[in-house]
Amino acid sequence: MKRLFPIGLLAAVLLGSRFPGLRAQSGSPVFDESFSSAKVGEVPESFMVLDGQFAVRDEEGNRFLELPGAPLESFGVLFGPNQAEGLEVTARILGTKTGRKFPTFAVGLNGVGGYKVRVAPAKNALELVKGDDVQATAPFKWTSGQWTRLRLNVKASGSGVRITAKAWQGDEEPKEAQLQHDEAGKLPPGKAGVWGMPFSGTPIRFDDLRITPVS
Repeated sequence: MKRLFPIGLLAAVLLGSRFPGLRAQSGSPVFDESFSSAKVGEVPESFMVLDGQFAVRDEEGNRFLELPGAPLESFGVLFGPNQAEGLEVTARILGTKTGRKFPTFAVGLNGVGGYKVRVAPAKNALELVKGDDVQATAPFKWTSGQWTRLRLNVKASGSGVRITAKAWQGDEEPKEAQLQHDEAGKLPPGKAGVWGMPFSGTPIRFDDLRITPVS
């Protein structure tokens, strides 16, 4: 697979309290990919692979996008429209630990340099990051081998934007978000993305990627 960015560049920019939730949505999804009709062994044409050997895999009739467990680097893939604000991205991500080694994974908006909600199992934490900088953090208990759902929202707030995020495992979505951050200025437009760091040496799976407009 052709690499569009060097690993070092991608790694350099990648990567409390409760706040009001993210349930308010308006309009139909502008991007919705469950990989059910995607070709196994490839990446859908609508995706832009930054780095990593991503490919669609099938397990007992369920298809998903998978990042291999090696090499142990940071990898990402972008999708959806270029937009600065007014979007919410959701995804399901599955990772497993090996001994005391844990994967790290994230969902983001506004391109490579935008905001990402990142699950860091080694820290028992959920993090909101911009580039390499952690803007907010909250405790998060992660269970290996279970799908994690992530939700990230960027919308206008005064002269800037408000970024809100949550993550959960199981069927019950938290009523309130775990993370919130206000950015004084506007963000540049960019695509949504999912990111994986297979530090445990096992694959990371991505499924049900969706982008929805929010008011």
